[in-house]
Amino acid sequence: MKRIFRTFGQESFWQVLILSLLLAALVVLSSGLGYMRISFSDVLRIVLAKLPGMNFLLDGVNSLFPVVITDVRLPRILTAAAVGAGLALSGVVFQGILLNPLADPYTLGVSAGAALGASFALWLNIGIWGIWSVPLFAFIGSGLTLMAVIYLASSSAGLSSSNLILSGIIVSAILSAGVSFIKYMVDDVSFIKYMVDEQVSVIIFWLMGSFGSKTWADVWLTLGTLTAGLGICGYFSREMNVMALGSRTAASLGVDTQKVRMILLITASLVSAVCVSVSGIIGFVGLLVPHIMRTLTGPDNQRLILVSIFAGAILLLGADTLTRAVLPHEIPIGVLTALTGGPFFCYIYRKRQTGGIHDD
Repeated sequence: MKRIFRTFGQESFWQVLILSLLLAALVVLSSGLGYMRISFSDVLRIVLAKLPGMNFLLDGVNSLFPVVITDVRLPRILTAAAVGAGLALSGVVFQGILLNPLADPYTLGVSAGAALGASFALWLNIGIWGIWSVPLFAFIGSGLTLMAVIYLASSSAGLSSSNLILSGIIVSAILSAGVSFIKYMVDDVSFIKYMVDEQVSVIIFWLMGSFGSKTWADVWLTLGTLTAGLGICGYFSREMNVMALGSRTAASLGVDTQKVRMILLITASLVSAVCVSVSGIIGFVGLLVPHIMRTLTGPDNQRLILVSIFAGAILLLGADTLTRAVLPHEIPIGVLTALTGGPFFCYIYRKRQTGGIHDD
């Protein structure tokens, strides 16, 4: 535990402090925005009233405001922030262990596996575990996908970055076809009489990403997974830096590259799987955030991990606030991040190819 605090408490202190303050301000601002506008001061009073002995702060506040803030908006806001942080964490780890700035959870097919599992649960209307049914099937799908990718990429020489990415692309293509097949089957009323068009919309909307109707159960699930993933990835961040020097150099310095790579690969994949199971498929966060933050902090993963987590939370929460409270009609968050992040990522990638931007 001391090693983790020592890792995160050095040169990145001021960057983390500024980003954390920005995130806190955005949470409060977003809580007051929406169909029912709530002032900044009322939001603070409602939040602080949850502390022991502070209930008097609610005096004079509209009785409907606390319900809107605590039961409707805060679960969605905190889930969006946690998912953004989790996707950014996964992106940092994948790019670090694969030594590829284009690597992210989607490159390895983890998101496609989660999408297939969730679509399967929605297709058969499985609700035996209540609100946990879809996330559980998404988690199972992503776990099986990860096992398949690792199996395909394994060789007598061990795991290589190129083999993992190639295997992920192959498996992702197959699973995407499976998701399309499920959508076709749901839409074919002649095949399943009790299916309605509404279920097609649910699957399609989930695949495009959404934070609508989130509960505190989603918040605790994502925050718990994020905390565990941060602890593991932060502990091995020094090894990630050494591995960037090459497998032989890392081995000569006492780093078990195969073991560390496997631990980080599984951890990052499971974090991203939980995020996808809660929010649906949201692209470009795991790609853009680590790359942008790397230009500010440098390639040191010990600093990059925590900074990227806060930046990812700010990015996704800001995007969700925009589509929820600013745009005239709410659009899936995955569509917004793709429309805005796609061209920007193409610009960054082109600048990098021509030497205009360097990772270090």
